[in-house]
Amino acid sequence: MARLSSLLAASLMLLTSALANAQELAIAVVAHPDVTTQHLTRDTTRAIFAMRQRTWPDGQAVRVFVLDNNHPVHARFAKEQLAVYPHQLQLAWDRMVFSGTGQAPNRVQNQREMLERIATTPGALGYLEREYLDDRVQVISME
Repeated sequence: MARLSSLLAASLMLLTSALANAQELAIAVVAHPDVTTQHLTRDTTRAIFAMRQRTWPDGQAVRVFVLDNNHPVHARFAKEQLAVYPHQLQLAWDRMVFSGTGQAPNRVQNQREMLERIATTPGALGYLEREYLDDRVQVISME
């Protein structure tokens, strides 16, 4: 019985540790601090990142920043937060650029650059792993 309790306690600690690590690696949608919108639906977020919606709900212009398609955080963000594959986003961007009806988002090299660009660009929107967050940007909750 004592051995079973020890195994159960060890399993619970591993599970708790795994959940804490998953939470730390969670990706947050972040915006410039002057953005008044604090909540977005998944559909609205997807429309903004697909460059179909070019303004925040209050009418302010959105400046979208993304990591390279091959960056693992970009892939996770697209799949987990937007429920699309990175190549689907790229296809939408390419279609808009080549047809002359829109433009692709601004690309950044890494999450540090993403943080800096969002913090200094009015109306900016992007995404970061939670470990990169600081008080220069605001987290936008997804409903």
